[in-house]
Amino acid sequence: MLDLDLLKTLVCVVDERSFTRAAERVHRTQSTVSQQILRLEDSVGHALLQRDRTGKNVAPTERGEMLAGYARRLLAIAQEAEDALASSSALATVRIGLPEDFDARRMTAILSGYMAIAPHVRLETTSGMSVDLQRALAAGSIDMALLKREPGSGPCIASWPEPLVWVAGTTHVPPADEVRLALYPQGCIYRLRATRSLDKADRRWRIVFGSQSLAGIQAAVASGLAVSVLPTSAVLAEHRVLGPADGYPALSPCELALVGAALPLSAAQRSLADYLRNAISSA
Repeated sequence: MLDLDLLKTLVCVVDERSFTRAAERVHRTQSTVSQQILRLEDSVGHALLQRDRTGKNVAPTERGEMLAGYARRLLAIAQEAEDALASSSALATVRIGLPEDFDARRMTAILSGYMAIAPHVRLETTSGMSVDLQRALAAGSIDMALLKREPGSGPCIASWPEPLVWVAGTTHVPPADEVRLALYPQGCIYRLRATRSLDKADRRWRIVFGSQSLAGIQAAVASGLAVSVLPTSAVLAEHRVLGPADGYPALSPCELALVGAALPLSAAQRSLADYLRNAISSA
């Protein structure tokens, strides 16, 4: 295995074209530098430097030039690793859970904005349905989570009302006998709102498409395959909002809540919570 210390000496000699000047750069004697080069040449089995008769001026051989190129890359990677280890030890980690049914583009933009102003914080994100994130909070495997839930259904750091609407594709023609639905899996509050409101209105329904992805539900609706329930923030240009005039009952809003696993929050957790509060409120 190549010795990084010897490679550093080789690079210095190649750059300086002199044992004397290289010795000054690495803070060693000229004889020590010369011995290190000999050890490296012995290790690789090739002459790496050409020396003139005076011994003052040196130039790399073809193999020496090649090895110097590799050496620079290896030394850069080693330094990068040292820097990463040194900096990560000073980072405060915040583990946050994000709902699968949240606009991924919107959330990544928010988190990117936060990281730009908080380089001292390392985010560890996980995604899942809100019921799964609640279990993770209870187990202590995440520090905080954004949850879709019934309004006022528990303590939280911050909350935002989420108006819900029925949506269909712009060319969607509803069948007369039943409502074809595109819904999230069991445990999603949007699914609960859709099925309960249709049951209350005594309308037949059938799930024809299921997905944990917001993009999947949006696409199924836009294609005309089915109707669904979405927050107003997730309605696309390819969607048409349906209401009582179309035979779809009005929907009560749900709530997006930022919930912490434990209080009080750490400084890093509070920093992220404050940023999310402002970013989501102004979006």
